Amino acid sequence: MSAPDLETTARQLVADGKGILAADESTGTIERRFKSLNIPNTEENRRAYRDMLFTTPGFGGYISGVILFDETIRQKSLKGVPFPEVLSKEGSIPGIKVDQGTKPLPFSPEEVITEGLDGLAGRVKEYHGLGARFAKWRAVITIGPGIPTRYCIETNAHALARYAAICVEGGLVPIVEPEVLMDADNTIETCFDATEWTLKTVFNSLFQQRVPLEKILLKPNMVVSGKKCPVQAGVQQVAEMTLRCLRRCVPSAVPGVVFLSGGQTDEAATAHLNAMNQIGGNPWKLSFSYGRALQAPSMKAWAGKPENVIKAQKIFHHRAKCNGAATLAKYSEAMERELAAV
Repeated sequence: MSAPDLETTARQLVADGKGILAADESTGTIERRFKSLNIPNTEENRRAYRDMLFTTPGFGGYISGVILFDETIRQKSLKGVPFPEVLSKEGSIPGIKVDQGTKPLPFSPEEVITEGLDGLAGRVKEYHGLGARFAKWRAVITIGPGIPTRYCIETNAHALARYAAICVEGGLVPIVEPEVLMDADNTIETCFDATEWTLKTVFNSLFQQRVPLEKILLKPNMVVSGKKCPVQAGVQQVAEMTLRCLRRCVPSAVPGVVFLSGGQTDEAATAHLNAMNQIGGNPWKLSFSYGRALQAPSMKAWAGKPENVIKAQKIFHHRAKCNGAATLAKYSEAMERELAAV
């Protein structure tokens, strides 16, 4: 794939009214979600679940791309069609998670480092051959007493930039995902400071490693209060502080910012994105790359039963439509009631 095509792909992923579905849960992660719904975590059930999502009629009108897990990109639909081909026919670009998860950071056991650089160039070549056109790598930054440390942020930023450079050389658009977790009791101001520090360090590493910013997408957390914080910031404050942070850190050459939901409720993630797009005036597109915030209600409705597929697909389509509207600042609470009328 030639270099100009990467920028084209990056811009297609943040096309007006569209965003990315993160369906790249590892086997262990999806096991936890299945277990809560009493769904056996078998390969066949994982395939049937992804088939339910990817064959939803019309979802490509709102989902520009889908991040797949290694198992999923090799699977076929229930009708025998390779999943990347199913997505492409719907007008959705296949992508792939290429990191290999987090491990404790040596000499800083409360923090983690993402692994997977060894052999990455070969895996990128293989995934491109399987139909992937973009990739994702997640780095995790934890807030707590004395953390994050400079050591953790710089080590993860270096790995993110190495990954991005390898992907660009191998013909995949890299989604750069530095996630500051929202699990602690910190204020929104503390989240702002950690996110600003992280993003500035990441872009410095990308510059040092010669990564062309026109050919990447950024997948950051929103600036929010920690889940356990007694004072939770409202929608408007989250939108304003997130944009203030991004404007300080993200060069205008980046085509788009595709937020992760990070454990927010489905409706909160949509409302926050909508509020940011209502403020407007940004040099990059603001979109989404949600996992749970797009999937959770439909997974619950599906519950592993074939007879629930159509109902679950309607729910998934509805969430995709709401988030597509949020990228255009056209989402409203009234849209949430539309599903009840279906």
